[in-house]
Amino acid sequence: MSDHAQRFIAHLESLHERDRGALAVLRRSLGFAPGAYPPAYPHVERFVAAERHARDASRLALYVVAGFYALHPRQGGKSLAASLGELMRQRDGAGIEQRFIALLGADAENLAVYLRQVVSLLAVGDLPLDYAALLEDLHIWLDPWVDPERRDVVRQRWARDFYRGLAASAGEKAPIPAND
Repeated sequence: MSDHAQRFIAHLESLHERDRGALAVLRRSLGFAPGAYPPAYPHVERFVAAERHARDASRLALYVVAGFYALHPRQGGKSLAASLGELMRQRDGAGIEQRFIALLGADAENLAVYLRQVVSLLAVGDLPLDYAALLEDLHIWLDPWVDPERRDVVRQRWARDFYRGLAASAGEKAPIPAND
């Protein structure tokens, strides 16, 4: 993960430890378009590069991740998709898979809505996710100028992580299918 992403997540973790009001502001920002809630600016804008414009994908990704971290401040080493697969395995819920499939099909405009549902599920299940990795993935997904194949690479990686998390039991590697 990039140093910038790690610093941003460390900033969010410090807010969690010392400024619960800031987390409330960031949670509230989820009700607005990313980057459109002025009370959240003091907590995010310092991480936005000077040359970035208001609709820049990296800026939007910072706001989305900040809001989700405030909603579920449980940073961990698993990707969002792997944690969601684990949650589905624990609960045996087909609705989780349907939400995940809808998330994979989301366009940049609706992505935050689908992600909010998924992060809320992870919060209820108390499962961590790697916010730095999510930040980098969203930077790609939210960029309208990125090569669509790069966006598909993110979707495919999320799908692999989800189904491996679903298939593997705790501490066990998912089986590798043999070619017939």
